[in-house]
Amino acid sequence: MLTDAQQALRDVAEAKAKNHLSPMAGAAGDGAINRPLLAALATHGLLGRVFRHAEDGGFERVSAMDLCLLREGLARYCTEAETALALQGLGAYPILLAGGADVVQRWLPPVASGEIAAGFALTEPAAGSDVAALELAADPDGDGYRLTGEKSYISNAPNAGVYSVFARTDPGVGARGITAFAVPGDADGLSGESIRLVSPHPIGRLAFDGVYVPKEAVLGQVGGGMRVAMDTLNLFRPSVGAFAVGMAQAALDAAVAHCGAREAFGKPLREFQGVSHQLADIATQVEAARLLVYHAATAYDAGSADVAKTSAMAKLFATETAQRAVDVAIQVHGARALEHGHPLEHLYRDVRAPRIYEGASEIQREIIARVLFRE
Repeated sequence: MLTDAQQALRDVAEAKAKNHLSPMAGAAGDGAINRPLLAALATHGLLGRVFRHAEDGGFERVSAMDLCLLREGLARYCTEAETALALQGLGAYPILLAGGADVVQRWLPPVASGEIAAGFALTEPAAGSDVAALELAADPDGDGYRLTGEKSYISNAPNAGVYSVFARTDPGVGARGITAFAVPGDADGLSGESIRLVSPHPIGRLAFDGVYVPKEAVLGQVGGGMRVAMDTLNLFRPSVGAFAVGMAQAALDAAVAHCGAREAFGKPLREFQGVSHQLADIATQVEAARLLVYHAATAYDAGSADVAKTSAMAKLFATETAQRAVDVAIQVHGARALEHGHPLEHLYRDVRAPRIYEGASEIQREIIARVLFRE
């Protein structure tokens, strides 16, 4: 199924997460950017696989399959490292895909080295799944624009070094009036605060009070911001499924180990059919999710016309499967898995968000249904 090189990449990500990165997890505290961990992702060559140097001195995009293998491998042993890598990629890829040469050279080297964090600023208080309804205003001002409004649930906010910001340059025309900008985290008029979530990811709100950005900071074309956002999300969507697969595998590993060692009523838990058959079902679903994720990544890399459907299916099935896998693993462990600090308690908090971000499960079903009826 995987080539030797692909298997090696996943193995490397797992080994780095298990042996080097997991001991660094949690050091920054809830909701803070773990900057030593971010730097370690670069030092161990993992960010370099996401931000690949091109022969012309710039950067070239990662393949969807490589991104999936990195995220799956990291998630199995260190979800915080996986999330740090994913947020760095998501935040900076609009710049890589659509930024001018000067913008790319200003921001990509410090992002790729882990020197600064990047944020993807799309969601607003009144514009979540309905992205075309966003209201952050980008009003012309001389040789640039002034950004005014709010963003919410933004990765690495409020402490990212750079944000890919999506704002409205043309009111009243829906998605066609959105433009993408690269905005420095220390820009005058930009402020924010952290949002404390169930899982302690660095997420926050941003407030733009007439933040000036020059025209050179536009990513892609004026009015073409939705395309920049979708190009980025289409690349990253299958890898959200890979993140889920890594968490599901970690939960299954823990459940199998526990049921082989724990005894009840004079025999190991694995000998109770009600337990072992649950794990057999989960193992089957995890493998099916993994194959669906790899299929979606392969389709994306091949330029398939079915990428929207296959990516939606992969994200939907993998994230729903991961939720079930973690729930079953906790059930067979019993109350001890709910103790603060237990690996499964940590997974239980981490596994919920992927069913919402980058397109909730309901949105994925809508995408799939539309393709079905169009076909």
